[in-house]
Amino acid sequence: MRVDAQVSASSAASPFSEKAEFIRYAERLRESVLLSLEPEVRIPSQPSFGLPARQTAFSNATVSNRYPWKNKIVTTIFWVGESASTNNPVHNRSSSWDLKWKESFGGFDNPDPTKRRGFFPSGFVPRLNPFYCALPYNDVRVGSHKPEARQVIPWFKQAFVRDGQSVCRDRWIAIRNSSGQVCYAQWSDCGPFRTDHWEYVFGKERPAHNLNGGAGLDVSPAVRDYLKINSIDVTDWKFVEANEIPRGPWSEYGENNDFVQQARRSKDRMATFSTDAPRVFVR
Repeated sequence: MRVDAQVSASSAASPFSEKAEFIRYAERLRESVLLSLEPEVRIPSQPSFGLPARQTAFSNATVSNRYPWKNKIVTTIFWVGESASTNNPVHNRSSSWDLKWKESFGGFDNPDPTKRRGFFPSGFVPRLNPFYCALPYNDVRVGSHKPEARQVIPWFKQAFVRDGQSVCRDRWIAIRNSSGQVCYAQWSDCGPFRTDHWEYVFGKERPAHNLNGGAGLDVSPAVRDYLKINSIDVTDWKFVEANEIPRGPWSEYGENNDFVQQARRSKDRMATFSTDAPRVFVR
């Protein structure tokens, strides 16, 4: 997680008798730090977009021009389970949307190429999509949507379920390297360094200056390896709808992965059809 609140408490020293009680406390602590980190932002008077929500029918359709490319964005690498450091002031055992991100993922997404199996971590099957990214905006704060979220997020109206449930989490983006090769990843955390820069994420501003040379996109080791980019590099990116994405290594794993979810639904429908179908007896 990048500059969302860091929650670091030793279970041995915890004054909480119940695990659930501690988790609730951690969530409140995290949100209080968010409030102190993020300034009030201006809210546009009119919605910026009116675009369709994520769809779940897949094809090999060409990516549309619905969302514009953001070109020449400084891109850095981050990973689930990453420890805090000078250029990563908050650990990645948690994400902006999941206090137990490492546990949900299934383990440490070791970026060492010798510890990986192709594009995937070795030693376990990832339970979340290993093709993930972070962008410097979080639509939720203190259990509610931020006041500008409804107006600046293109798909807000179509994707909204309830107040406080992110409509940004798990959205897909396309990422393009300098050679024109394109990879796809799901938005799984917020950063680098900021969680309030909607004017860049959804608008026309450039990323703000930061310790990583003005980085505006974090990508996972899987994305790094697919695009063959360096730990600090330059890429282009844009939002895409799920039905625009061709199959690839990004469609193989993850409970949060639209491809995996659709395959499961298809399998369940086939099983139901098989069970309900009339039986034919041949004498």
